[in-house]
Amino acid sequence: MAAALQVLRHLARAPLSPLLWGGPLARLASSMALAEQAEQLFESTVGAVLPGPMLQRALSLDPDSGQLKVRDRSFQLQQNLYLVGFGKAVLGMATAAEELLGQHLVQGVISVPKGIRAAMESAGKQEMLLKPHSRVQVFEGAENNLPDRDALRAALAIRQLAEGLTADDLLLVLISGGGSALLPAPIPPVTLEEKQTLTKLLAARGATIQELNTIRKALSQLKGGGLAQAAYPAQVVSLILSDVVGDPVEVIASGPTVASIHSVQDCLHILNRYGLRAALPRSVKTVLARADSDPHGPHTCGHVLNVIIGSNALALAEAQKQAEALGYRAVVLSTTMQGDVKSVAQFYALLARVAGTRLTMPGAGASVEEDEQLYELAAELQLPDLQLKEALEAMVGTRGPVCLLAGGEPTVQLQGSGKGGRNQELALRVGAELGQWPLGPIDVLFLSGGTDGQDGPTEAAGAWVRPELTSQAAAQGLDVAAFLAHNDSHTFFCRFQGGAHLLHTGLTGTNVMDAHLLFLQPR
Repeated sequence: MAAALQVLRHLARAPLSPLLWGGPLARLASSMALAEQAEQLFESTVGAVLPGPMLQRALSLDPDSGQLKVRDRSFQLQQNLYLVGFGKAVLGMATAAEELLGQHLVQGVISVPKGIRAAMESAGKQEMLLKPHSRVQVFEGAENNLPDRDALRAALAIRQLAEGLTADDLLLVLISGGGSALLPAPIPPVTLEEKQTLTKLLAARGATIQELNTIRKALSQLKGGGLAQAAYPAQVVSLILSDVVGDPVEVIASGPTVASIHSVQDCLHILNRYGLRAALPRSVKTVLARADSDPHGPHTCGHVLNVIIGSNALALAEAQKQAEALGYRAVVLSTTMQGDVKSVAQFYALLARVAGTRLTMPGAGASVEEDEQLYELAAELQLPDLQLKEALEAMVGTRGPVCLLAGGEPTVQLQGSGKGGRNQELALRVGAELGQWPLGPIDVLFLSGGTDGQDGPTEAAGAWVRPELTSQAAAQGLDVAAFLAHNDSHTFFCRFQGGAHLLHTGLTGTNVMDAHLLFLQPR
C-alpha cells in the first residue's frame, strides 16, 4: 500500500500528459493526484508573496555606491536609513529588509502580533526571525487583532522615531494587513478606550468599513497620512503588502502614509447618520473642533513613495504559471471575490457545471438557463475584474485539465456558535452545492485557503472538497446542512475522513487574503 501511495504522489507532482489523463492509471490516481496538486499550487500562491522574495523584487541596492533603487526612484544611503513597520507579515518583511540593507540601517521599530516570534520559532521559520543583534526593536501587541496598551506603546515609539528624522534621512515603512490594530495612537485627550468604544458603537449600528476608517483616521495621530507628516521633512518609502480587495493604499492599515481625503464634516455626517453625535465624549468633540479650525488645512504627502509589493493578483499570477507548468489550462477569474459565502459557493458550483459541460461536450454547451443563471450570480457579486466570458471561452477546444483561479475575501453571516473560518465554510458550501446535480464525465475539486495560513480561530488554512462530499459524509453519519447551520465547518472537516480534507500550512508570515482554486479534469 505504501509503495502504491508513493507512485500516486509521484504522478501527482509530475507534468501532466493529456493522453495519461484518459487512461485507467490516471483514473486510479485521480483523487489523490488532484488533491496533492491543489495543495502544491496553493503553496506556490503563498510562496510568491513571502517577505523575502517580495522585498528582493521591490528593492535593489548597489553595495559600491550605496544607491537604493525602489521602482524607478533612487535614494542615496549613508547612515541615514531608518525603518518602521506594523502588520501581521511585518516581522518577516523587516528581517528580509535588514538582511538586504545591512549596515545602512541605523535603527528600526516594528509592531507585530502578540506571540508571533514564538509561533515562527516553533514552526521552524528561522528566515522570518530577526538576528540576535538586530537594529530593529520589536513590540508585540494587538492580541486577537484588537488595539491594546502594548500596541499603543509600539505606536508611540514609531511616532518618536519618525519625529526625530531630518531632511537628510530616509524612512522605510513596512505595512501589511492587521497594521491598523497594531498602530493605535489616538489624538489626546481621546483615550484608546474612548476610540474603541466609539468604533464598536458605529459597527453595531451598521457603519461600513469605509465609514469606520474615516472616523479612525480623524482621531488618530498616525493614520490617514499622520505617520508621513510626523516623518517630514525626511523622504518616506512605504512598502505595502495588500490584504484589501482592489489594493487601495488609503485603506490598508488605514493609510498612515497616504493623505486622508476626508474632512471633519464627513465625520460629523457619519456620526449624525448613526445618531451618535450628541453622545460623543468631550475629548472627541475637542479633537474634531481643533481639526476643523486647523489653519494649515489638510496635509499632503508629496515626500512619500507608496509601493504595493505584494497582492492577491501577484500571488494568483504565480499560481497560474505553476498550473500551466503542470499541464493545466489556467485562467485567473478575479482577484476581487467578495460577498456572502452562500452566493460565492453557488457561483463556483454552477461555474463547475457550466464549464464542465463545455469541456466534456464542446458541441453541446450548457443550457441557456444555466448560462443565464451563472451570469446573474456573477452580476450580483459585483466583481469589477471578473473574466467569466474569457474563462468559459477558454473551455471550448481545450483538451485536458483546467484550473480556474480566483482570490479575495468573502464574508460569513454568523448564525451559530460553531468553529471555522470563511475558507472552510466556503469549501463546505461548495461541496454541498456540487453534490446537488450530476456533473458528467469530469472530476472536480475546489480548494479555498487563507494565504496567512490561519482560517478563523483554527490551525487550518482552509479545505478542499469534491462533489462526493455530501454522500460520503452521510455514510459517516455527518449531516453537512447541520454543520453549516451552526457555522461549524472546522468540526465537520476534522471528523470527515479523519481530517484529510483540511489544508494545513502553518503560519506563512504573509497575508494577501484568500485563494480559490477550481479544478476540472475530463475523465
